[in-house]
Amino acid sequence: MMEKKQQPGSTKIGVVGVGRVGATFAYTLLLRGLVGEIVLVDLDHDRAQGEAMDLSHAAPLSFPERIRSGDYGDLAGARIVMIAAGASQKSGESRLDLLKRNIKVFRSVVPKVVAASPEAILLVATNPVDLLSYAAWKLSGLPTERVIGSGTVLDTARFRHLLGDRLGVDPRNIHGYIIGEHGDSEVAAWSRTTVAGIPLDEYCTRCGCGFPEDERRELFEQTRNAAYEIISRKGSTYYAVAAALARIVEAILHDQRSILSVSTRVPESDGLGDLYLSLPAVIGSAGVERVLSLPLSKEEDGAFRRSAQVLRENLETLAL
Repeated sequence: MMEKKQQPGSTKIGVVGVGRVGATFAYTLLLRGLVGEIVLVDLDHDRAQGEAMDLSHAAPLSFPERIRSGDYGDLAGARIVMIAAGASQKSGESRLDLLKRNIKVFRSVVPKVVAASPEAILLVATNPVDLLSYAAWKLSGLPTERVIGSGTVLDTARFRHLLGDRLGVDPRNIHGYIIGEHGDSEVAAWSRTTVAGIPLDEYCTRCGCGFPEDERRELFEQTRNAAYEIISRKGSTYYAVAAALARIVEAILHDQRSILSVSTRVPESDGLGDLYLSLPAVIGSAGVERVLSLPLSKEEDGAFRRSAQVLRENLETLAL
């Protein structure tokens, strides 16, 4: 007899850390009608309560979801808990600069989340997301498939958006991935990028749209540096990352087996060691169901391994 899957409309989602990312994520879930209940938990109880009130007033205009603030105990029975707690990235600061501050937060937060909701999938958004996803896995004692970082889902979306603009096509018809660290050492898998199933180089030849190396380098730099550019102008990023997080939640709740470039533990066969970084992965009701190792060009593979080395060196400082 097949196990009956929980319907998304009856599902509880927890949000720990109700800053701009956490609150915008809750709002995105509300507008999509993905869940039945959202619980907001924050060290600042008044803020969490205020956000819950504001969001609740939008429910009659969108979907009849229950939104409330609470403590860790109120996360009991949550299907997914999204963690956005911690300091945010400041102008001129790298994601890795945040590590020392935010690992202290995770040492406090993660055990409380797991104690309240031991069956939940943990979805990590706090930066540096690869290192903190690994930390969440170690601190939680959960299987790796149930601890997922937002990874380069957003970076990949930015990459596809910019490529779509450059080629004059709908970015939804472009398939390509940003892999490795969600940060300065991330890698564009150009050799695996396709347009309507046609390899990028072949597509450009057929369409007569030259795409020289210097333009590709500039497009990738725009992808990689997008967060810095946004932060310098408005202080933080939250709309697009909230949409990326909601996309991961959707894939889990609907058991879609979508392929998303989340941050997850790399396969041992890749020979990269014990760490989390972004690779395309099949996401379904159990969390990460399979990690896909991309066949890369020699140059891309070297860059990918250097990205892994950056993460390994920083991971060693955590003593987990």
